Amino acid sequence: MSLLVLGFSMDKQTFALVLEAHRGKLLFACSLVLLMWTLDAFKFIFLTKAAGEKLSFRLSMLLVWLNYFGCAITPMQSGGGPFQIYLLYKNGISVGKGFAITLVRTLLTLFVLGLAFPVALLLQPDLLQGHHYLKGFITYVLVLLMAIWGLVTLSLVRPDWIKRWARVGTLWLKRLGVVKPGKVLRIVRHIGREIDVYNDNIRLFCTSGRKDLFYATLLAILQVVAQLSVLPCLIWAMGLPVEYLKALLLQALFLFLLYFVPTPGGSGAAEGGAAAVFRLLVPWNMAGLMAISWRFLTEYTGILLGTWVALRYLGWNLAEQLMQEKGQEDTVEGE
Repeated sequence: MSLLVLGFSMDKQTFALVLEAHRGKLLFACSLVLLMWTLDAFKFIFLTKAAGEKLSFRLSMLLVWLNYFGCAITPMQSGGGPFQIYLLYKNGISVGKGFAITLVRTLLTLFVLGLAFPVALLLQPDLLQGHHYLKGFITYVLVLLMAIWGLVTLSLVRPDWIKRWARVGTLWLKRLGVVKPGKVLRIVRHIGREIDVYNDNIRLFCTSGRKDLFYATLLAILQVVAQLSVLPCLIWAMGLPVEYLKALLLQALFLFLLYFVPTPGGSGAAEGGAAAVFRLLVPWNMAGLMAISWRFLTEYTGILLGTWVALRYLGWNLAEQLMQEKGQEDTVEGE
């Protein structure tokens, strides 16, 4: 997809601009990526502290990169959280607490990106005019977002319903032969305990952990601003005029929508969609190059590092190892 985007958009003038690009400004764009990762890592540290746990900066950075890997290989970027939960579990943090931490982290990012909708309509009312496909996709995303918030609210208000659904799901897995009959009760009990831990930790964020949650929210805002500043910096390095506020709003809208694209990591839609969106900021002969460069710096570098983390710290047999440890834990609990 990247080659197609470049092939349809680049021309001789594109190569001329690339050769004249300012190296110092390109280096500054790379430094923004490092800043983005660092802010995300500290956000993780404060969220973990709000849940009553401690997390080293090194482990937090590994979790940040692992999230890129998980998101890249799963539809709707949904796999980052489970990988992070597993690594937290390997470092002594329970599944329920890890789920609460990663869920709040994701919701913070969606909340910050979601603010782009009212801000864009307020500051740039003509931004979406004439883009009917974009308006339709926004409606689709808003429906999904309402469903997510509904499930989160339900998990806090009526955790007994979630436990009941978990019991039903476990029984279905037993019928399919995935779960052995002798382990059904222990699995149901374990899931129930983790749901209680998750609820307790969500309440911690709103009580004793409010201060740390506030710091994490500030870091989430700064992280998103750093991420969205990479593209304007790339445009700046090419010697093209920069509309900074417009660039931030368009990227925020696009990234928010990308969370709900049903392809692994938003692949395909990310490159082609970015080129179409960035055409509103730069000439078409530069839009494809900007899209690929932006995607490489903000996503692919993290995915490469995340792949190394997955292989180094989780290994190829992640699922098998997890099931073995889970079986040993159930055996100890049964005794």
